[in-house]
Parts: sequence; structure tokens; C-alpha cells
Amino acid sequence: MTLYFVVVFVVAFVASLVLTPLTIRLARRLNWLDQPSPRRTHSQPTPRLGGIPLAIALLAALLVTLPYPRVDAHELLRVYGLMLGVAMIALIGLIDDVRELKPLPLFAMQFGVAFLAVASGVIVTEIPSPLDGSRIILPLFVGVVFTVLWIVGMMNTVNFLDGLDGLVGGVTVIASLILFLHNLRLEQSSIALLPLALIGATLAFLLFNFPPAKIFLGSGAYVLGFALALLAIIGGAKLATALLALAIPILDVAWQILNRVRAGRSPFSGDRGHLHHRLYDSGLSTRAIVLVYYLLTATFGALALILSSGIPKTIALVLIGGGALLVLTRLQRQ
Repeated sequence: MTLYFVVVFVVAFVASLVLTPLTIRLARRLNWLDQPSPRRTHSQPTPRLGGIPLAIALLAALLVTLPYPRVDAHELLRVYGLMLGVAMIALIGLIDDVRELKPLPLFAMQFGVAFLAVASGVIVTEIPSPLDGSRIILPLFVGVVFTVLWIVGMMNTVNFLDGLDGLVGGVTVIASLILFLHNLRLEQSSIALLPLALIGATLAFLLFNFPPAKIFLGSGAYVLGFALALLAIIGGAKLATALLALAIPILDVAWQILNRVRAGRSPFSGDRGHLHHRLYDSGLSTRAIVLVYYLLTATFGALALILSSGIPKTIALVLIGGGALLVLTRLQRQ
């Protein structure tokens, strides 16, 4: 088993390590570059096709996981749904990175891959009770709606988080590591291979995306958001774990959407109101902000692993959420 885990990680890491610099050269040759602007933090034209090497590396590693023995007869179909969704997002994302698609096609893509995941059997059928950790069974319709909203919400959360070099990549690696360890603890070895593949692909990409970035994620943020969303539910819902690990990005996005709606603007309009932008504008360096996010994700993720389900995790979510809202309120007033 250990050797299989090593092979999956190495395939993902090496594929991403080889393909990312090739993508950088191709993007520069074709002049597919992200130009500096007042809303950007970079000063040099930079390739933004990170979704392509990431998706190919992830798909290669997921392909390696297919022969691994599985207890659940339907699990393989869910993995196929994950793989097909990643491929679709990467292709449409490539078009978006080159031509900048309108919001409607991007939303169609998000809901399309979400329903594809549901059709492959990735559905939240039960959630843990916030009081005692017991399982609450969801009606099928409620489960489908919840799953679609979870996937679309996670894709947009990760995309909104992609405002500084290396931010999304590092947070994804840490969150995936938490899910990997959680699956191992539950003795779901076949499921644990999936976040391991994501770790390998993203970690190698991060070598080129860490500030100062040589390549941007671009629509690759949707790839990572989709993958994280499915990894949190593909082997049984681990929503509390994912919510704790990604608490700050999720709360930040919810806060900004609320502010935009209150101001009469589209909730998906761009601005510099996100927490990482405000910290950057206050004078903190990109690396300092990125490392703070890494630390918070690792700390909250560790809490998710340590705390038992039910009241302990609920209290942690409430305290973290309350603290984050206080910080965001203070920054908003400033």
C-alpha cells in the first residue's frame, strides 16, 4: 500500500514539475500573458495558464489510482466524475484565460460540472449533527441541491482567494493534506489517494507560483476548487473538516458578497475588498500574507483532526467565524 501511495504522489509531482515550465514557455511564445493593472499586484506580464499543467498532472495521478482495490462498488464511478469534471474545467478555463469569457458561460460550466459530479454519484446524503455528531439523513432532493451549491460555492471561493502569488496553491496543499490524514484515520485508503494526487500536482506547481510567481493559476483556481469540493464529500461527507480548514477564505468570500449586494453591485464583481488585498494594501508583503494564510489553514485543519464531531467542532467553527467577522468588520471600517 505504501508503495502505491508513493507512486501516485510522484506521478502527480513529476508531471506538474515538467509540464509547468513548458506551459510558461508556450504562454510567452503565444503572448498569452496577464498584463499588469491597478487591481493586480504584479508588475511584469505573466502567463496565467496554470490550470493546464495542474489538471494534466492531477488526471495522470488519478489514472494511476484506478486499479487500486475499492470496498465501495460505486466509488470508481465517482472518481470518473471527478476526472471528467477536472478535464472540462481545464478546457473551458483555457478559453477563459486566453479570451476572458463572460460570467454566464463560466457559471454554466460550474453548474454543469456540479451536476456531472452528482450524476456520477457524488451526493451529500447525510451530515453530522452539530450537537452530538450523529448522522442526519438528507432527502435526495435536498442532498442534490446541497451538493451542487457546495461545489459551485467552493469553486468560487477558491477563485476569489486567488489574489496573491502562491496563496491558493499553498492553502490547497494544506487542506488536501488534512483530508488525506482524515481519510487515513477512517481507513479509507482508496479515497486517501485522491487528495494525495492533488497535493503532488499542486505542490510542484507552487514551486513556480510562489511569490514572485512565474505563472498564475488563472482558471486553474476553478480546478482546485472543484477538486477540493469533491474530495470533501466523495468518500462520505467531511464537511466540518473542510469548513474548519478553509474557514478564513469561506468567511471572507461570504463577507465580500454581502458587502457588494448591500452596495447594489454584483456579488461577483471584482474589487480589492478581500482580506488578503486589504492586508497587502496595509503594507504587508505578499510572502508574509501568504505564510499567515498557510499558518491559519494548518492550525484550523489540525483542530479539525483533533476535535471530535458534534459540539467541539461546532464551538470551534463559531469561535473562528466570530473572530474572523470581527477582523473583517474592523478592516471594513478602516
